Amino acid sequence: MATKVKICGLKTAAAVEAALAGGAEYVGFVFYPPSPRSIAPDKAAEIAKPARGRAKIVALFVDPDDALLERVVNVLAPDIIQLHGQESPERVAAIRARFKRPVMKAIKVETAADAAQALRYKAAADLILFDAKAPKDWAAALPGGNGVPFDWHALDGVKDKVDYMLSGGLTPANVAQSISRTGATAVDVSSGVEAQPGEKDVRLIADFLAAVKAAS
Repeated sequence: MATKVKICGLKTAAAVEAALAGGAEYVGFVFYPPSPRSIAPDKAAEIAKPARGRAKIVALFVDPDDALLERVVNVLAPDIIQLHGQESPERVAAIRARFKRPVMKAIKVETAADAAQALRYKAAADLILFDAKAPKDWAAALPGGNGVPFDWHALDGVKDKVDYMLSGGLTPANVAQSISRTGATAVDVSSGVEAQPGEKDVRLIADFLAAVKAAS
């Protein structure tokens, strides 16, 4: 089975086109102002137009209130809502019910016990995103997109029990290894295809997508 790819944190039409040209199945837009990848809903809707019908449009939030969710859903009309904060299973289920869209819940992983937290969301979320937990000494760490991988062995006890996408420090150089080690059927990248935080490199996007295709 071919591994699907999500290119996240897109901010320009050129980056969206590079993702689509390389065959990405998901394109992600971040609605979290502290992130260098954050984008206004109107701008996201504009640059996402070529993706409509070609790739799933994903809207990423961190502990959002309903007002923000409603604004983005109304303007962007995303296919999937991604929750990357401390949302409880009950909150995830409530968002899915209110906005009538599939929800992806990020689980931040350092240990096997962290990964096992995904089981709490099995009934509430449609898809789990396993991401790396930021190092404890990183004062400026973001909820995601920190460019660090985690020990993929941490997923051994849970990866066959949930539908998931793999993230966390993936790059064109290591994504094939991550797929081989975990058997992931979907991977997500943001910082691994950037020239600098928030600035996507279209060549790296192409390289990442090519590496995934070769590994699949």
